[in-house]
Amino acid sequence: MGISMYVEALLESLLMITISGVLSVVFGLIVALFLIYTKEDGLKPNRNIYKVLDFIINVFRSLPFIILMIVLMPLTRVIVGSSIGTKGTIVPLTLAAIPFAARIVENSLNTVDKGIIEASKSFGLKNSQIVFKVMLVEALPNLVQGITNIFINIVAYSAMAGAIGGGGLGALAINYGYNQMNNKVLFITVIIIFLLVQLIQSIGDVIYKNLLK
Repeated sequence: MGISMYVEALLESLLMITISGVLSVVFGLIVALFLIYTKEDGLKPNRNIYKVLDFIINVFRSLPFIILMIVLMPLTRVIVGSSIGTKGTIVPLTLAAIPFAARIVENSLNTVDKGIIEASKSFGLKNSQIVFKVMLVEALPNLVQGITNIFINIVAYSAMAGAIGGGGLGALAINYGYNQMNNKVLFITVIIIFLLVQLIQSIGDVIYKNLLK
């Protein structure tokens, strides 16, 4: 196998990871804000809404990614026109990562000192201002660490997707490595995935340390 095959698979994986990572963080943030607002000691408590969202997140987080990908195949076809390959992997990757992202963002926002929130209320800040100008700012270092973990998990998910028709490095490892009993392809692919994870972790660590300064 030529190097072009590895480059193509890597680019496919980067495309899947980037799109699904960004989308999952955006939608995860939205869900997390609802959780922060409606929790028992939140800015606008609503026990029923919080319990429903909490239950949905727990259900989706408990589903193995491969099973979720199979279940979502009809929906994926409707959205992107295919349930396999690079395009067909982005939808289940995103939907699998959103609950994970929501929980991470919620936990990060929960680390903000309650005294700071109470002080913000005493200064007359609206709930939206408290969230976006106080809580998100205070929790930013923890959020960066959480987002780093989200992207690393998506790398793992994207590799697993290769077992049932996904694209990228996972497909390369399964189709040309495992199925053809080519240990060299498997070894090189694993190394590339390992280096990709290390790169994401390093970028996250650098941003985190800079935010702490």
